[in-house]
Amino acid sequence: MKAARVTAYGPIDNLRVEEVDDPVAGTGEAVVDIAAAAVNYPDLLIMSGGYQVRWPLPLVPGSEFAGTVRALGPGASGVAVGDRVAGSVPVGAFAERIAVPASALWAVPAQADLAEAAAFRVTYLTAYHALRSTAEVTPGAWVVVLGAAGGVGLAAVEVATALGARVIAAVSSPEKAAVCRERGAHATIDYGREDLKERIKQLTDGGADVVIDPVGGSYSEPALRATAWGGRFVCLGFASSRIPAIPLNLVLLKGVVVCGMEMRTFAEHRPEDAQRDEEELMEHFRAGRLRPHIGGRYPLEKAADALRAVSERRAVGKLLLMPGPS
Repeated sequence: MKAARVTAYGPIDNLRVEEVDDPVAGTGEAVVDIAAAAVNYPDLLIMSGGYQVRWPLPLVPGSEFAGTVRALGPGASGVAVGDRVAGSVPVGAFAERIAVPASALWAVPAQADLAEAAAFRVTYLTAYHALRSTAEVTPGAWVVVLGAAGGVGLAAVEVATALGARVIAAVSSPEKAAVCRERGAHATIDYGREDLKERIKQLTDGGADVVIDPVGGSYSEPALRATAWGGRFVCLGFASSRIPAIPLNLVLLKGVVVCGMEMRTFAEHRPEDAQRDEEELMEHFRAGRLRPHIGGRYPLEKAADALRAVSERRAVGKLLLMPGPS
């Protein structure tokens, strides 16, 4: 089979699409023919060696996928050959097939496209944990989402809207603003044309209740300055590649709560909240209330191009690799 893999940590240029051995289902595992695999910012960190955990080389990046069960190993249960499924793993999804524990798979509803399923779980669950459990968003709250047209950002716009919040989407172009409005944003702010802090204060009549920040860099502090007293600022990552330094006097004077939420460890530390969030989120998906915006589909051979689009923050919504037949 074909897989996109790296043999050394480093830049995107290290990625090569190569022939590798087909996976074999071990005990309790299923082999899935991958129809679509989502591209996420952490894939870049894993490839570069900059993620919190390192996986042995050579490695196939990719954490989200959907497809059809091809084979089952001894003791595998809960799925059958031919089932439409989706799953998430730390690495391994940028390939034509993958072997994973059968327990890690979930059934894709008949009314949902496999591509939608591949693009859903990681970013939407990140957004749901951030808004539902970490920020404790309530109906009517003003929620500002930075980097709102990216994968996590657009998911946060939709989830916050589903929770009854009033959403302000901060983006870098009119085109991205239009997509955010289509997905439920009440208002938008263009970083390049408007003063972020002042515009948030104007739109909210004093300050935001919640800021969701997957970007970092130069936008974090202005957004923090624009929170209402007692607001919540949730850090989800640093897509700008720059970790900001927050003046603690702002935290003191504004009574703001600054929180971090990291998907890899959230369920470990808050298992009950994690289970509740996932059950609620998947009900939204099954009911069709939440569906990801897919900004582009690439053949497996163009995996590097998709990763560059994410790295350079050109992606709108989620980008997908399509390893199956064109």
